[in-house]
Amino acid sequence: MKPCLREKKQFGFEDIPENTAFDAGYLVSVNSGWRSIKPVLNTEKCIGCMQCYLYCPDGVISIENKKAVIDYDFCKGCGICNKICKLRAIEMEAER
Repeated sequence: MKPCLREKKQFGFEDIPENTAFDAGYLVSVNSGWRSIKPVLNTEKCIGCMQCYLYCPDGVISIENKKAVIDYDFCKGCGICNKICKLRAIEMEAER
């Protein structure tokens, strides 16, 4: 049996979509208020590296004007974006 070799392709930031592929539909509901902490973005520190966008499991982070934007209606407050941000542009804050 011969191994199947795939052609290597180079990808850049222009190949990554800026927003999620789908708008919120019938199966998605707004966060019902159980989140206890939420991510807060410091736009002064954000350089638009898109790491938070790529790692967000809920797809609530989008990039606008080379800065991250968080949709709090669907954010569950997991904190992955905070952990992945090397510049500490995202801090976790208690929900009020």
